[in-house]
Amino acid sequence: MAKHPKLAEWEENELAKSLSRFPERKAKFTNHGGDEIPRLATPETIDEHYLDNLGFPGQYPYTRGVQPTMHRGRLWTMRQYAGFSSAAESNKRYRYLLDQGTTGLSVAFDLPTQIGYDSDDQMSIGEVGKVGVAIDSLADMETLFDQIPLDKVSTSMTINSPAAVLLAMYVAVGEKQGVAPKDIQGTIQNDILKEYVARGTYIFPPKPSLRLITNIFQWCGQNTPAFNTISISGYHIREAGSTAAQEVAFTLANGCTYVQTALDAGLELDVFARRLAFFFNASSDLLEEVAKFRAARRLWARLMKERFGAKNKASLMLRFHTQTAGNTLTAQQIDNNIVRVTIQALAAVLGGTQSLHTNSKDEAHSLPTEESVRTALRTQQVLAHESGVVDTIDPLAGSYYIESLTDKIERDALALIDKIEESGGVVKCIEDGFIQRQIENAAYQYQMEIERGERIIVGVNKFQIQEEKKPPLLRVAPEVEESQIAKLTEVKNNRNNEQVASLLTRLETAAQGDDNLMPFIYDCVKEYATLGEICNVLRKVFGEYKDRG
Repeated sequence: MAKHPKLAEWEENELAKSLSRFPERKAKFTNHGGDEIPRLATPETIDEHYLDNLGFPGQYPYTRGVQPTMHRGRLWTMRQYAGFSSAAESNKRYRYLLDQGTTGLSVAFDLPTQIGYDSDDQMSIGEVGKVGVAIDSLADMETLFDQIPLDKVSTSMTINSPAAVLLAMYVAVGEKQGVAPKDIQGTIQNDILKEYVARGTYIFPPKPSLRLITNIFQWCGQNTPAFNTISISGYHIREAGSTAAQEVAFTLANGCTYVQTALDAGLELDVFARRLAFFFNASSDLLEEVAKFRAARRLWARLMKERFGAKNKASLMLRFHTQTAGNTLTAQQIDNNIVRVTIQALAAVLGGTQSLHTNSKDEAHSLPTEESVRTALRTQQVLAHESGVVDTIDPLAGSYYIESLTDKIERDALALIDKIEESGGVVKCIEDGFIQRQIENAAYQYQMEIERGERIIVGVNKFQIQEEKKPPLLRVAPEVEESQIAKLTEVKNNRNNEQVASLLTRLETAAQGDDNLMPFIYDCVKEYATLGEICNVLRKVFGEYKDRG
């Protein structure tokens, strides 16, 4: 598109004079990824099909939001990711958060739970209850949600490889509370593909892992229709160092893989696709992040409609949870993290998120204290009730820069998705290391910019101070592990071990065939078979995934 005469006149006169007197702070302004940020976005930078690309809120292609009224009608769910030590201690934190105004829970599990080991396993030594709550059996899940009504509270669970087991436990707790499975609401992360490239809490190889995910889609469609069966996660991809466009590309490419796998298994697209959810990172480049969310929403709608032929309106909608960027939190001058989190949360809200977690200022040092968690939650509440940004829909729409950047992120992400498809698909690209290399290269470039001083991190490579006082930290006592093992031993001693052994054998036989494994897993957890016992049966049948390195 030709440059407008008025723009050329402005550049030759006003701009040239100003630059001769006041040079800009940098020779080139770039984002994380090296793309040059234009000095001034104008109508010439926006695709000519402006209205086709934007539409209206609640209408295809959902650039401006998935609901017609967005946050004017209903605020996002305010979740605070929490879990540490024992189920009893985490239960206290959840009830505290609910008292403080949290509108949804988000469960963090400890590392042994995330990779399918019981607390008494040799692999678990020193890790029990450290980065999340330890869940060994249904008894722990019962304690975790004691006095928390599962028909009134929506819960998100960050669990992937053993997702089927934790989901079964959650539904079983609901039933013990008298809550029918159809009334259970929430989300299970259940996104194994990003684990292979960005996070590492995998157990089984890709093929059986995808089978388990598809089993969950089918079982939930029949039993828990209000529960989101997966949260396809860009968050950890971004935490590993990807650019914004890479986060969108790899997340949506994973989403396409899950859709195709389910279709290949005979599931009906417009049934399972309605319960697909997404999870994105909100980083500190405010305008880029807003554009990223808008681009992701539009691109997913187009992929579902044009590539898969989705007909149901709900199947086209990218509904997403957002978490502020943990990798931007600094151990230096931790109060600065409150400012960072506020900017990031604002980006999520302006970008139209359905759910939000705000990180606490002290998380670069330890698990957050109650005080810092409360401040993080208050950040969301101030944005919701005092800032005014929720009073109009998609308030940055029409900004030349926002619209041009939305278009660019969509183009760049689609080009990467097409390259993945041309290279044999996501699983092949994981096995070849293509996706990992893309993320690693972006992370390296970003770090080099910081080390060269080209990118300023306040309090880290500029504006440092001498800090003497360390913040109060939350520590998990060593006795937690001993106590958890004692509880697990008690469960094993008091259950019907003959029945447990029989059910585990049935699960093993089913895993060797083609049956949906969820009913078998559900039967096991109701008899207090442990997470480790169930995962070990599946390890025996499926094997374990070994990283390319």
